[in-house]
Amino acid sequence: MKFTIETNLLKEALSIVNHATASITTTPILESILIKVNFNNVVFTSNNLEMAIEYVVNEWISDLTEWAFCIPSKLFTSYVSLVQDNTISLELIKNDSLELKSESGDVKIKWVDAWDFPLIPWVKEETSLNLKWKVLKKAIEKTLFSSAEWNIRPTLAGIFVNIDWNIARFASTDSFRLSEYKTTLEENINNSFSQIIPSKTTNQLKSIIKDEEDVKIISWDNQIAFIFWNTKFYSRLLNWKFPDYTTFFPEIHSTKAEINRVELIQALRKINLISKENNYSIKMVFDSQNGIILETNQTQIGEWEVRLVWVVEWENTQIWINSTYFLEVLWVIETTHISIKFENPLAPILITPLIDPEKKKDNSEFRHIIMPLKL
Repeated sequence: MKFTIETNLLKEALSIVNHATASITTTPILESILIKVNFNNVVFTSNNLEMAIEYVVNEWISDLTEWAFCIPSKLFTSYVSLVQDNTISLELIKNDSLELKSESGDVKIKWVDAWDFPLIPWVKEETSLNLKWKVLKKAIEKTLFSSAEWNIRPTLAGIFVNIDWNIARFASTDSFRLSEYKTTLEENINNSFSQIIPSKTTNQLKSIIKDEEDVKIISWDNQIAFIFWNTKFYSRLLNWKFPDYTTFFPEIHSTKAEINRVELIQALRKINLISKENNYSIKMVFDSQNGIILETNQTQIGEWEVRLVWVVEWENTQIWINSTYFLEVLWVIETTHISIKFENPLAPILITPLIDPEKKKDNSEFRHIIMPLKL
């Protein structure tokens, strides 16, 4: 078996499939990449049993001889990343070795039989739809940060996606906070879609799809596949029932504030220098006369107070909140100003972007709630 490939194409293929290789495992084959050489293309595959990626190269390759083998991902990728020549030739030789040849030198790496590599589940198109990548990417960015950690709350370690007709809703929660991103699609979807996609999957997915690509999504049993350009990205789904989260968003508010998002980010970053000593718990005072005041308790390294002069309406009050949670939602909001609303110091805090109707670019909506601390 042998083939010659452009070095840049090989590097790109490895950068994609390595998102689904296992780093540390008791099954060494999962740390490998399967390379299958066909008569007109080369398919690179990775599979860590939770996610799998197939990447096809069908141009700028030559000298194809059909075969399939596995190669250790870390060593193979590390070597290829150092090659500066235009092309690399790969050939299986005696002693179970893969020889890589380029103008600057040769190297031999032991390969493993392809029969040991786990198969990717057969795709049955029970549900399929097409999405613009910009929609999927923005939805992931708006919700991924508030999903739960797998080792803490596995039932919430994902993004809930519900698409019906032309309305798409994406939501996530770790039980302390909740995000929802809602958008109107350009085209109607014939099939309704409702699944929980693991956070690990969405985190890897947003790293490998380019902005100009559209995505075909196929779902069957407890599996999902994202197909775009020359890549197929497979993943397990979370087989849990996502909570009826819409009832969690408060409709009654007794305190409301409108504030510059950038100024609030800078204030929180300053106060976090002290609040980290108290697990990032801070007090927010809402005063119609003085605006918003951020305070920390006294710690071993000091205490801090930051004043922000912005509009506060209705009742004056104070709340305790996790400042890192607050910062994380501020980072995903794009508008200059935000709105903060809540009913009382123990009620959910609703945070939404303030959008100028004349400048609104699409029909999307974002809302987020954070539960206050009980101190």
